[in-house]
Amino acid sequence: MQFDFSNPYPTARLPVFARNVVSTSHPLAAQAGLRMLGKGGNAVDAAVAAAAAMTICEPVSNGLGSDAFAILWDGRQLQGINGSGRAPAGWTPEYFRRKYGADAKKPPKRGIDSVSVPGAVGTWAALSERYGKLPFADLMEPAIEIAERGYLLPVVVQQKWAAATPELGGQPGFAQSFLPWGRAPQVGELFQFKAAARALRAIAQTRGQAFYGGEIAQALARFSQENGGVHTAQDFAAFQPEWVTPIRKNYRGYTLHEIPPNGQGIAALIALGILDRFDVGSLPVDGADSQHLQIEAMKLAFADVYRWVAERSAMEVTTEQMLDDAYLASRAKLIDPRKAQDFQAGNPVQGGTIYLTAADQDGMMVSFIQSNYMGFGSGCVEPGWGISLQNRGHGFGLEPGANQVAPGKRPFHTIIPAFLTKEGQPVMSFGVMGGNMQPQGHLQTLVRMIDYGQNPQAACDAPRWRFNAGLEINVEQQMNKATVQELMARGHRVEVINDSYQDFGAGQFIWRAGDPKVEGYVCASDPRRDGLVAGF
Repeated sequence: MQFDFSNPYPTARLPVFARNVVSTSHPLAAQAGLRMLGKGGNAVDAAVAAAAAMTICEPVSNGLGSDAFAILWDGRQLQGINGSGRAPAGWTPEYFRRKYGADAKKPPKRGIDSVSVPGAVGTWAALSERYGKLPFADLMEPAIEIAERGYLLPVVVQQKWAAATPELGGQPGFAQSFLPWGRAPQVGELFQFKAAARALRAIAQTRGQAFYGGEIAQALARFSQENGGVHTAQDFAAFQPEWVTPIRKNYRGYTLHEIPPNGQGIAALIALGILDRFDVGSLPVDGADSQHLQIEAMKLAFADVYRWVAERSAMEVTTEQMLDDAYLASRAKLIDPRKAQDFQAGNPVQGGTIYLTAADQDGMMVSFIQSNYMGFGSGCVEPGWGISLQNRGHGFGLEPGANQVAPGKRPFHTIIPAFLTKEGQPVMSFGVMGGNMQPQGHLQTLVRMIDYGQNPQAACDAPRWRFNAGLEINVEQQMNKATVQELMARGHRVEVINDSYQDFGAGQFIWRAGDPKVEGYVCASDPRRDGLVAGF
């Protein structure tokens, strides 16, 4: 790929070129990963160290009680890991209806009954055991230092921290952990998280076992039961991450790889498979014709994902059926190039998140994502150990269907790492965090790079749209005004929004420029967050 290294979009970022690189949404986390590479570690060591640091540096989006997923190129092949946790044994539809009423449709959005068993720590340990070069305890050192000494709060994270306070301040442990002085920290104020430093030391010493079978697991079970939950130490002890083969779809000579369900990565594959039927590259990159086709393809993808996707063993259709070429061609025919539509699911049977990526000069590349789901997750924080717990249980439903809550089941997940190959060889590890914006961000940035030759930083900086539901979309304020007007004329209900943190996601990109020992990588970090590409 010969990129155009001009950038027509307002940005404070430039592409970074390096042979060893870590790209995250917080500079201290990127430097934590870089420290591991400097000590002789590989990309997995760097990714795990950065992920641990991110639980401290961006607690709005993730914590020690997060879930995680990764796709990595190990030098020979792609490997995926699903680190999403399962429902505790006491969760049934009847349990939630007894507590929240007969009309309840889902588990609650916040509180202890939104917490499934966290999987991030177990995912770190599994990645390190299989692929890491450095001792696991070394990988925790930067995060422990940051938590113990503290750091000055950055601009973007502070805005979301303050915004979450009114809703979450009353959740157990939240104020004690995240509202020092009785309020959210200000920009530039020192935030220390000594309880999390204590947990990280125990995790380091036991290679994560303290979290699932030791004193942290016992503390989490007590905390749950003291606050009306039903989590037990046995629920934590039962957790195991799952090694998986990524699912894939070809597009213009490249292949996009995503983690299979229970996640939404398949949405990006479906949308690209539909868009492959159109000559997108012949249309102006920021014009309404190109943007309209992408939006409609994404809407078709979500219609199927929200109808069919759940934990793989519970799905009524297979991923192969959902990605079948003939089926996607039939879906593509539904698109009217001049009119926005509210699509329904087809029938395939007939045919608060952080993302980071790391790569090293030996060719290992890691695409890693972890999340507490919504901002600060459940809002519940076990105060003795500083474990901020996700609210992934809210992804279940209570009605009969593939995603109905059940003991030991995994919920529908939004977090998705991505990886791009060409002719079986690695090209790019990347991701765009932010709820259902993630597959939409994968689609939009890939189209810009593959169809239009934009370099990763320009593709990252470009204005984005976000499909919500029906005919409703959001667009960023800097999107071309003539394009916005034309989208509205085609029937899209457009709201222009100037809040990029969650609405339009944030990406990190590492594109392999050639031999990693010689040319290295071309890297980008999203200006919508406080992030950094660090390399040497």
